[in-house]
Amino acid sequence: MKKLILITVCCLLYSAVESQTYIPEITNNTELQYICKLYGQTRPVNLRPKFVSDTLIIDWDLRSTVRKYAILPEALENGTGLTFNQGESPDLLVLEPTDTFFMISKAAFKDLVSNNKFIYNNTTYNLDKTKVANEVVIDDKIVNVLFVKAEIDETEMWILNNPNFPLICKISKNPLGVNCTLTEILER
Repeated sequence: MKKLILITVCCLLYSAVESQTYIPEITNNTELQYICKLYGQTRPVNLRPKFVSDTLIIDWDLRSTVRKYAILPEALENGTGLTFNQGESPDLLVLEPTDTFFMISKAAFKDLVSNNKFIYNNTTYNLDKTKVANEVVIDDKIVNVLFVKAEIDETEMWILNNPNFPLICKISKNPLGVNCTLTEILER
């Protein structure tokens, strides 16, 4: 009887903790607000993702400098690289068919969930289940993320636990000098 009560209490506690985390829905009306440390400077960055047909267009706004990034359908499905392009670019920068922006591909996410790792930009990222996952909090809610760490350097990423939109919610210790944290999700 004691074992049954203990198991029931454990299940209830797990259920309570699990219900406190959430996976935000990303729609064409979503605005994602980040605080980014770009090469030693701290800046707010706003992203507005919008699907146009099967291409994801992300409006990127850094201190009134607006860029548009187009992530092609093949990159959304099977991309293998993350772009950090922020320099001079055309009004609409169409990324390579292998590149994503502020997210990983669905195939990389599937590898992460199935194999506890994925390869991006020729770097292997391993799932770390020992790290406390409450590093991303929006509106006092813990966002359900997967924490990964690069094998060859100290790069850490917190990826939204959503196979349809595996958004990078936080990057730290990036050797390229680009570290970001998602701070707010708004519906417009």
